[in-house]
Amino acid sequence: MKSEPDVFSIDDLERDGETHWDGVRNYQARSMMRDDMKVGDRVLFYPSNATPPGVAGVATVCKEGYPDFTAWDPEDKHFDPKTDPENPRWMMVDVAFEAKLPRFVPLEALRGNPALEGMALLRRGQRLSVQPVSREHFEEVLRMGGLA
Repeated sequence: MKSEPDVFSIDDLERDGETHWDGVRNYQARSMMRDDMKVGDRVLFYPSNATPPGVAGVATVCKEGYPDFTAWDPEDKHFDPKTDPENPRWMMVDVAFEAKLPRFVPLEALRGNPALEGMALLRRGQRLSVQPVSREHFEEVLRMGGLA
C-alpha cells in the first residue's frame, strides 16, 4: 500500500496504532481492497512520493473492505459527488501498525534484486496505490529490510 509521507507516514501509523485506508479512487485498487484483502493479511507500507521511494514498514489488515465514507463528505478532499451511501462506489480497509523495517528498502534496491522479478510494483507504468504482492516477494522485501 502506497502513501505519500506528507499525507500519512509510517510514523503516523505507528503513532495512531491503526487507521482506515481511505481515499483510494482507482477501481482496480478499490476492488483489491473490497475483494482480496482479509483480516490478518500483512501489508508493505510504501512511501511513494518520498526521496527515495521505498518500503518503510509493515501493517496488518484489521478490518475488511467497507464503504469509504469520505466519498460522501463534501468537505473531504476525497469527496465524490457521483457516489452515494445506498450504492457505494469506493471502499477502504483498516490497517494496524506492525513494524518499521530496521533498514528502509529503496525502490532502486528492489529493482536491483533478481528475486523480485515480476513484482507488480516494479512493472513499468505501475501506479496503483494498492498492489498485490506474492508471499515470496513479501518475504524477500522483509529480508532486505532486516525483518526476516
